[in-house]
Amino acid sequence: MSRRTPALLAALSLAATGSLAAGALPTEAAGFRQAQPTGPGRETGAAPGSPGAKTVWSEADKAGFGTARARGSNVWFTLQQGRISEVFYPDLSTPSTRNLELVVTDGHSFTDRESTDMRHGVARPDVGSLRFTQTNTDKGGHYRIVKSVVTDPQRDSVVLRVRLVSLDGRTYHLYALHDPALGNDGEDDRARTAGDALVARDGSTGSALVSRPGFDRTSSGYHGTGSDGWRDLEAHHRISKRYADAGPGNVVQVGRVSGVTGRAGHQNATLALGFGGTPTAARRTAATSAGTSYATTARRYDAGWHSYLGSIRGVPASAAGVRRQYLASALVLAAAEDKLHPGAFVASPSAPWVWGDNIDGLSKPSGAYHEVWSRDAYQFGTALWADGDKAAARRIVDWLFTQQQKADGSFPQNSDVTGKPVWTNLQLDEVALPIVLAQLTGRTDAATYAHVKKSADFLATYKDKDTGLAAPYSPQERWENQGGYSPNSVAAQINGLVCAAAIARANGDAASSTKWLALADEWASKVQGWTVTTNGPLSNRPYFLRLTKDGNPDAGTPYGVGDGGPAKTDQRAVVDASFLDLVRYGIESPKDPAVLSSLPVIDKELKVRTPNGPFWRRYSFDGYGETRTGGEWRITEPGTGTTLGRAWPLLAGERGEYTVTAGGSGTPYLRAMARATGQADMLAEQVWDNRPPTGKACCPAGEGTRSATPLTWSHAGLVRLAWTIQRGGSGRPAGRGRGPVLRPRVRAEGTRAPGRARRRAGPVEA
Repeated sequence: MSRRTPALLAALSLAATGSLAAGALPTEAAGFRQAQPTGPGRETGAAPGSPGAKTVWSEADKAGFGTARARGSNVWFTLQQGRISEVFYPDLSTPSTRNLELVVTDGHSFTDRESTDMRHGVARPDVGSLRFTQTNTDKGGHYRIVKSVVTDPQRDSVVLRVRLVSLDGRTYHLYALHDPALGNDGEDDRARTAGDALVARDGSTGSALVSRPGFDRTSSGYHGTGSDGWRDLEAHHRISKRYADAGPGNVVQVGRVSGVTGRAGHQNATLALGFGGTPTAARRTAATSAGTSYATTARRYDAGWHSYLGSIRGVPASAAGVRRQYLASALVLAAAEDKLHPGAFVASPSAPWVWGDNIDGLSKPSGAYHEVWSRDAYQFGTALWADGDKAAARRIVDWLFTQQQKADGSFPQNSDVTGKPVWTNLQLDEVALPIVLAQLTGRTDAATYAHVKKSADFLATYKDKDTGLAAPYSPQERWENQGGYSPNSVAAQINGLVCAAAIARANGDAASSTKWLALADEWASKVQGWTVTTNGPLSNRPYFLRLTKDGNPDAGTPYGVGDGGPAKTDQRAVVDASFLDLVRYGIESPKDPAVLSSLPVIDKELKVRTPNGPFWRRYSFDGYGETRTGGEWRITEPGTGTTLGRAWPLLAGERGEYTVTAGGSGTPYLRAMARATGQADMLAEQVWDNRPPTGKACCPAGEGTRSATPLTWSHAGLVRLAWTIQRGGSGRPAGRGRGPVLRPRVRAEGTRAPGRARRRAGPVEA
């Protein structure tokens, strides 16, 4: 004690009483000394069991996703299995908490945790906000936990209002379990009790969990070892061993909330999980949030989202019957934008299946899906443009070209929100689609054109080094596991060149415009010759293939499908519905004979009828989904068929857009997408598709699987389909200029007579 300064002694004295003011915190120099009893009661010292057992991220089937609209709050939460799952800070590519959940015990006979021992319900009580209520009820009917979850619009913190209700009149104890994973790596964190807070740090990031009323017993230990607070609670129904600090390693933290018993007058608590550059900053943030009336915080949170909805278009009449799900989709779409890097929208705040298993060289650190794909960004941008958030759509364009685009004009397969590449494969549709979005949003200035020209020239001159084949052959297409001549990729490239030509004209570059239009015309005239078979085994009539390896669709060229599918199959036996982008982009007529004869093939091979409506699988033999027992997708050997790709709601949206363009009604498809959402309106990447284990209690047909949820693309597709129906008229012929809202206005003034690509290039804006 003699080596401590008077100031430090005073700070520790205050901390021991739990009365340390938010503005009078001990310095970081005191931060993580071992075995110093600084919390309520008495800890025994440093925890044993370093470094702790390996853990994985929580499942991807999130029941909720939220953040404050305010850019001053750089924290996002997800909900899964009744608990808070990943919390992202300081950006949407960086999960910094694995989970935060509550535990209830009677102190002597049982101990229950939210994720495994209770029945779960979740709701959005305000349809215009991403505020969630979780209700977790004891399976025996003894107690109930009701939580309201928001983030503090003014701070980097998640705030929970908790109510524990005893249903049988007995007295219970409430604990909080926190599993920090700061900086997207939970294996080298340090944790301790500081005053009445559970704090952790890792490099340049700190977290702090605070409760009001405060924690009266706390401990920090190592996951899966004897010092793990959950193991202690499970075995003894109380904290029997208390450790002041742990780390570095995979640390976990536990705290008992003082005085909350579930009895009348002792039911409520507020918890705040704060973040900052240091534990001190995080603790100050959490203490301030916890000390603010929850009603005030929630009101500010809701007001931010209400203001946002008031700034964009109202719900279209086409979506009147699915208003709740439409609003949820608009909110999720907006929430998926990173706040430190405006314009960077992630695919999903989740890491499904093996992507969340922390496997060296594959999924460590966690990446998919909380990364940015330019293809997905295009989908989001078109939906934002349609719903009236034109500023956000333009931010996407600016971010793509200034942060993600590579020096040669191409784009990486994906990147984090800073633009740093994560997966590095080349997909030519991802090079083309940012150009299309630039044209749609009016980003045709000289600075943007410099980037557009790089991308268009890359497309025009690309030659694959492995095959020697030139574009529009792409090393990968949109499903990311095959290269070839894909009608979808070719369509995107044609669209990109046509839009680049329009931007070139606006910038006085007639030579480039003429060159790109000529190439687009050439590809448009050849796309069916590359991708439509006339002698395939699935129909006596011509039909589009998923892709061809050699540009010869009448050849039975074999290839391995991937994801555990057939090791060798005739390319003429593999179809998908992605050719419909040729129609949605305006390159082919919806009445084109090859399009019309392909639809029954697609429906026979891929369509799934469910109680929620029709959905489609991606392509023949797709293996990207769960096993027949519901187990997670993992990388498997060719030909094993271990995993099954399920049906995708976003494909129902694309079919709906085609149907409206063809003069039909898109409403059944919009309704199907809305019905596929969960209790709190989150829409998954995939839904159960009538194959095992569909039909079991876990897996109702037409409802979300364990896949990435919410998938931002799915929500964007719902918004965009609603506006396509609104503009096209449900059940009425689409007519001139009545196609999907994703098509930019492109004209060919000043060039030779329009060719096929230009004549049909989408003429409409939302």
